[in-house]
Amino acid sequence: MKKVAWSHSSLKDFEGCQRRYQEVKVLKNYPFTETEATRYGNQVHEALELYVKEGTPIPPQYAQFQPVMDALLNKSGRKLAEYEMALTADLLPTKWKADNVWVRGIADLLIVDDENLTAWVADYKTGNNKYPDRDQLVLMSIMVFAHFPHIRKVNSALLFLVKNDIVKMSMTADEAAKHWWKYRERYARLEASFAKDVWNPNQTPLCGWCPVKTCEFNPKH
Repeated sequence: MKKVAWSHSSLKDFEGCQRRYQEVKVLKNYPFTETEATRYGNQVHEALELYVKEGTPIPPQYAQFQPVMDALLNKSGRKLAEYEMALTADLLPTKWKADNVWVRGIADLLIVDDENLTAWVADYKTGNNKYPDRDQLVLMSIMVFAHFPHIRKVNSALLFLVKNDIVKMSMTADEAAKHWWKYRERYARLEASFAKDVWNPNQTPLCGWCPVKTCEFNPKH
């Protein structure tokens, strides 16, 4: 069976509820619906990407984000905005849409300091900072090590732009292997669901917000 490609968000979706993952990601019975919050987040990401790549001024409505962006851009190293990283199951870099891709991830901002063998990864968040997802920083860090083998340390951060908050993490290259093994264990459960075609629902207080109206646990069923 062909390896199923995954990302931080898709693996998180699967672990949250296998039934929802199947209906939304596999069968595509429920297409994504943009909300005001996701639209705002996309607009902020685009504005900051253009600022890094082309020096396009940040629009006035996002002026509050200027100081943190300038602080990041003052760091030494190559600045890579919305940098796409893809790996095979053997953890070798590959093209984003290659047939052998196993995992994908996008760094909102990646700074590679070749001279000091250090990198910084920043992920922009325009939502609430109540439950920061540090797993995302773990995956981004170990993917950077795979794509830039000379890097020995990755400093990463979730930047909650609207809340003016930051969640930091640091990792050295020799820590990457243990994290990959944990991801392989998690991925094995995803692979098993595809192999057996078994997608168990997970009843939670969030079922009322789930798009899968046919599920017995959805109050709108």
